[in-house]
Amino acid sequence: MATAALGRRVGAAVKEAAAKEGWGWFTPHMAATSRAILDRIPMVDFTLEIRDSRIPFSSAYEYGCRFPSSSKRMIVLNKIDLADRAQTLFLRFLQARIRELKVGQSNYTATVMLAGIPNVGKSAIANSLHQIGRISAAEKGKLKHAVVTPLPGETKDISSFKIASHPNIYVLDTPGVLAPEIFDIEMGSKLALTGAVQDWLTGECELAKYFLSILNSSDEYKRWEKLNTKEDDRLSMNHEDKVLSSSNSDKRRRKQYSTDHTQDFIVRAVRRTLFETVLSFTGNMENEEEMVGLIKAQLMALHEAFRLPLDSGEDGHKRVATKLLNLYRTGRLGHYTLDPVPVTAQESII
Repeated sequence: MATAALGRRVGAAVKEAAAKEGWGWFTPHMAATSRAILDRIPMVDFTLEIRDSRIPFSSAYEYGCRFPSSSKRMIVLNKIDLADRAQTLFLRFLQARIRELKVGQSNYTATVMLAGIPNVGKSAIANSLHQIGRISAAEKGKLKHAVVTPLPGETKDISSFKIASHPNIYVLDTPGVLAPEIFDIEMGSKLALTGAVQDWLTGECELAKYFLSILNSSDEYKRWEKLNTKEDDRLSMNHEDKVLSSSNSDKRRRKQYSTDHTQDFIVRAVRRTLFETVLSFTGNMENEEEMVGLIKAQLMALHEAFRLPLDSGEDGHKRVATKLLNLYRTGRLGHYTLDPVPVTAQESII
């Protein structure tokens, strides 16, 4: 398949980078972190292994750090649209499990360690649990928060955060750790596309091409036709003067924020561009050469959707790729599960 061929190209670049010492893959800092985590596992009540729901098997932490067979561990899928209620239910579940571990003790403190690959959302989970935990407002104001960014490798040290009282629960937020080496180039391509490693290891343009091949081969883009139809219907129901006022306001907003690709009107333009290019494609998606031709046309068309000039050269292509990857990784271009997930999983996944 064309998608598989593009994925292998990305995966091969990741594997090559991983084999070069000091290239941002398994750094000495990760090696030290792995040892520190293994030392703490026997001292915590249990470990939450955080995985990316888009790659629930490729993001398995055990590739980088083997858990002792005697350790208590739960697997949590992150990177999905969780409502506040879902997070509250998760905290209640966590408290119930800790109570089971501490039966007969009226006053106790428990420690939970978060572990996972880089950029899987460990710090975001720690902060979310802190916000909804049974802690007084005054106490919350004094507690520190984990640093959350869209870039991998931002958590540098193991940090402790209090997330609940009665029982007292502390979370250890750990830096992300990758496997010391890559054995499967397909796994490497998925880790790169979802942002577990720095984009420069493979190149933003190659990653964008890989994503577009996945989008073109899926049915996700077909939903955008219905969304556009609903928007057009909604606008047509407004009174003429209201539409005119809205149009003038929209024009001012577009002029002011034309470089912000996260604005709704730009996201709609990107979706529309991708939908129309795929719909007008008459070639064979399975043919690598024809798929690459479609992707090249899409990247050129996206210059206009992102309000970038066509004559901006390689820098312009990179900016298009970077913006496109950001929209994919934040869910603005649909949801994609890259790992094949069997109906019956062998592990208990929350």
